[in-house]
Amino acid sequence: MTTPDIYDLREIFDRKQIMVCFNGPINAALIEEIGRALRDYLQHQQEAPSAVADIFAVYIEMTQNIRRYADQHPELPGAANAAIVVSREDGRYVISAGNVVAPQDGRELVRRVEELAAMDRSALKALFKTQLRQPREALNGSAGLGLIDMARKASSPLAATLRDIDSGRSFLSLRVML
Repeated sequence: MTTPDIYDLREIFDRKQIMVCFNGPINAALIEEIGRALRDYLQHQQEAPSAVADIFAVYIEMTQNIRRYADQHPELPGAANAAIVVSREDGRYVISAGNVVAPQDGRELVRRVEELAAMDRSALKALFKTQLRQPREALNGSAGLGLIDMARKASSPLAATLRDIDSGRSFLSLRVML
């Protein structure tokens, strides 16, 4: 077994302006620790408090959704593993996260993201208010408010991709630019 060349990896991170990268099993303690490190880094970079709050909120929403999905699908190999990247692109922050999902679940989320991406700010605000008024029991435990809120915070439309792994699993990637 050869040892990976960490210098080459660091060069890629520098070139792609990656500040945080995690790949592996995610749990509540890791979500909290990575979030704390991310917030500390952003504050050290003297980012505006509102920007720090938005970046942190999107990171938390994405990682908690992955954790929740894994808890609901313990039979799905790899569902508890997450890939999370926080980077800069064109002067903006990009939070990307991905995980293994059932293909149908992935297709449904990609469809939902595409719907939200087609909406303007006022339509997203109206949808958020409408969802807020829905009875929780009619929404199967989730109002989808987190996804709508991420779309509202984003500086460009949300993007999601789905890659098939095998007949029972796909890898879902979600990208939010702030």
